[in-house]
Amino acid sequence: VNAALLSRCRVLRTNPLSAEDLEVLVHRALQESTKGLGKEGYNISEDAIAALVLESAGDARRLLGALEVAADLAMAQKRKNIEQSDVEQAVSRRVLLYDKNGDAHYDVVSAFIKSMRGSDPDAAMHYLVRMLESGEDPRFILRRLIIFASEDIGNADPRALQVATAALSAYEMVGLPEGTLPLTQVTLYLATASKSNAVIKAYGSARKEILKHGAPPIPNHLKNAPTSLMKQMGHGKDYKYPHNYDKHHVKQSYLPDKLRGHVYYEPSDQGEEKEIKERIEKWRSQK
Repeated sequence: VNAALLSRCRVLRTNPLSAEDLEVLVHRALQESTKGLGKEGYNISEDAIAALVLESAGDARRLLGALEVAADLAMAQKRKNIEQSDVEQAVSRRVLLYDKNGDAHYDVVSAFIKSMRGSDPDAAMHYLVRMLESGEDPRFILRRLIIFASEDIGNADPRALQVATAALSAYEMVGLPEGTLPLTQVTLYLATASKSNAVIKAYGSARKEILKHGAPPIPNHLKNAPTSLMKQMGHGKDYKYPHNYDKHHVKQSYLPDKLRGHVYYEPSDQGEEKEIKERIEKWRSQK
């Protein structure tokens, strides 16, 4: 709907029904004798109800349709009890164990992250598909992938973060089902990339020192000097502009005096970070 037409309309937003509402509908449908299945005297297991709720994704019509087919399947086997297997057969696929608010959710997410960290693309794909087929929000998965790109790969492969953020942009552009393709691509890229946790370690180390020592004075040569008074106070004095020196590098200290010599970032010897490590060790030896 274009903006001109939308401005002349009253917009009412509808949201998916909650799991509690859907459970009420299941019991109502089995008890209602006029329009429901009450005359048949069906019982239903808790697992079957959970499967119906998960499969319906907040859609009452979808839930009731699946329930009716599941009831017919149970009746065909001369049973009055509707089981999870009936629901799975009714929707033509297995309903995966994946409670978004429970342990199963966090277990699958944990397995997904650890599989990528362990550089196992096959396991990572298994858990990715489990999450998507169980109705997980792809944006949640993409957020985890972006975090992973910095936390577990970092500068060992700087492109990892670019690929992860590009995947989010691609998903927002195309949505599902095609959005599974950038999700798959970024998962495979991150799982097979060189790994390093130097980024998160550097932040943790620097944060620890800040909390311990507070904020020591900034060296005068690094201070801004927009006024003549500040220049008279020594702000900016003796600052060496790196681009004026050979290879755009010059011996100079940048940390507060109290923290001089502290090392926070320790590059690994993985991927592109190996080159960074060689370069930064050479610079540190000159200071």
